[in-house]
Amino acid sequence: MMPPEEESPDGDRDGGLVLLQGPKSGSTRKGCDPFAQTQRSKLQHRRARINQQINKEMRMRAGAENLFRATSNHKVKETVALELSYVNSNLQLLKEELEELNSSMDVYQNESESISVPMIPLGLKETKELDLLVPLKDFISEHYGEEGVLYEKEIKEFMELRQAMRTPSRNEAGLELLMEYYNQLYFLDSRFFPPSKTLGVFFHWYDSLTGVPSHQRALAFEKGSVLFNLGALHTQIGARQDRASLPGLNHAIDAFQKAAGAFNYLKENFSNAPSLDMSTASLTMLVRLMVAQVQECVFEKMTLLHAQNDFLARLQLAQEAARVEDVYSLVHQTMSQPHVKDYVPFSWTTMVQVKSEHFKALSHYFAAIALCECPAPSDAELLEQEKAFLQFHVTMPEGPSLRVLLQDPEERRKLGKAHLKKAIMKHEEAMRIHGLCKILRKMDILQEVLSFAHKRSLSKYSEIDHEEDFFETGEAPDIHPKTHQKPEIKSPNFSQVKVTDLFHRLGPLSVFSAKNKWYPARRVHLVRGENGFGFTLRGDSPVLIAGVIPGGCAAEAGLKEGDYIISVNGKDCKWSKHAEVVQLLKSTGKEGVDIGVITLQGSECPKAVDRKAAVMSSGSGMLKSNKENNRKSLMNSKSASTLLVWSKKSKRSKKSTYSGVPFTAVGDNEAMY
Repeated sequence: MMPPEEESPDGDRDGGLVLLQGPKSGSTRKGCDPFAQTQRSKLQHRRARINQQINKEMRMRAGAENLFRATSNHKVKETVALELSYVNSNLQLLKEELEELNSSMDVYQNESESISVPMIPLGLKETKELDLLVPLKDFISEHYGEEGVLYEKEIKEFMELRQAMRTPSRNEAGLELLMEYYNQLYFLDSRFFPPSKTLGVFFHWYDSLTGVPSHQRALAFEKGSVLFNLGALHTQIGARQDRASLPGLNHAIDAFQKAAGAFNYLKENFSNAPSLDMSTASLTMLVRLMVAQVQECVFEKMTLLHAQNDFLARLQLAQEAARVEDVYSLVHQTMSQPHVKDYVPFSWTTMVQVKSEHFKALSHYFAAIALCECPAPSDAELLEQEKAFLQFHVTMPEGPSLRVLLQDPEERRKLGKAHLKKAIMKHEEAMRIHGLCKILRKMDILQEVLSFAHKRSLSKYSEIDHEEDFFETGEAPDIHPKTHQKPEIKSPNFSQVKVTDLFHRLGPLSVFSAKNKWYPARRVHLVRGENGFGFTLRGDSPVLIAGVIPGGCAAEAGLKEGDYIISVNGKDCKWSKHAEVVQLLKSTGKEGVDIGVITLQGSECPKAVDRKAAVMSSGSGMLKSNKENNRKSLMNSKSASTLLVWSKKSKRSKKSTYSGVPFTAVGDNEAMY
């Protein structure tokens, strides 16, 4: 999207969100072709179909339950009960089918020939189409006093953006499309959703994992669902990276960190979500899952960087693997909680448990490799290796002193054998758990990775096992988890995608918003008198009438202090600068000028006007003198009137801020006309 030529004086910032309001509008971003038959689109279409079927079955169930409660006829009750059993059976089958789709991780994975453990991505939340044409047109007519039909183009453009947002491409453009729509919702909220009234529009979304439909009138539900999809799309982008290369790993790490940030932001800023996927328990689980997947990528990155057979490098890999096992154990505990256990797909829970056991096995394998394949340290290396080994195990291994252990090849072999024994046990446990899940058994890549790791450990064990070993292999102590790249939860950067307010023609948000109420617009005809029009102006976009001389032309025509000028001779002036409005007024002839004005409700100050009448009647000469005394009297006065209470969030320039200055204290940017 091209940025506007210049930022309006009312460019809003909302927690780092840079939003531009200007003369240009429109989006060049489009979603994916909904009819494109890619594997991912087919999967999403199946999800959408199942969501609709679940919605239909749930409505039938609700109707049957109501009839069952309402009827007293025994035969009708029996018939309804039988129907309910069929409906519940269908719902269970549909939810199982949806769970299988949510477990279809291979569709989102990278297609390279390299073997990598699959990552867990999320499917996008589905939503129903939304027709905003009539509600927004009615609101514009009722609230803003303008013809709603004049804004059909902007409304349709917003609806097209929403439609495109439903099918974002799986790349940076798709992320920007979701972010653009999310940012536009800020303007929609400010323009059309007053605090005390709803627009009467329902936002329908389906739960990402269960397909259960939810709807709310609150725009926050729409915002939260879009933010959820932003995180879900990051997971899909992270899962498709080629993790056999450093650039691919770095991209995957970044994507999963941003996914964690989106889910965490959603958890902290949105509450009372109607769907389970956006509940606090579910989002906590998703954040921890993304952090674990980042940690897994960090481990893979370390294996690429430390390809050499170095003792300290192997210890580092063992501790990295132990750290991955640690975070996946936490994810498994979270998935086993009562509020999450029945909600998360069984394949996810199993996959997380498999990974936990797999990486624990790898940590012991790399510990054994460090001890058995790396040569004994020289005197120069001994001190550094002792220091590293002191922090390696959770508890020190039994046997000789650390120095003897590191220098004696036989002692190293004994401890390495103990680590390998534990590695083999954990590999076998991972394969056993993997075999319990029907969906995971179909994933050839995961089966291949587990089998390869198991065979590698068995091979190394048989290699170091001697026939003359009469000692009983001891229990290897657990390895202390440690990482050299701690995952970072990256919150969404809303300022990354700058958008233009599609409804900028309604006027600056500081005045023309849903929260403000004003009287119907008035048209005032003014003819310049001997002393001008008889009012002073202040500010920009829109220009404010700061004061009116009693008995002057402006006062007789009906202008009031606190009015905003929205047009001059039919020219829209909502966005006009002070100087532009002045020029339009000065260019009028003897026939006079037509001024369109609005008055905010609650901005009238009749007492203040009466109080200033005596001062105003003395003409403009007093305005140019004794300014310092007037400023002092203003600061000491407790009764200075306020023509407009500005929103705390509104950031208007000093030039355009009216702060209740008495008419006698004319600022440098005020002048009599």
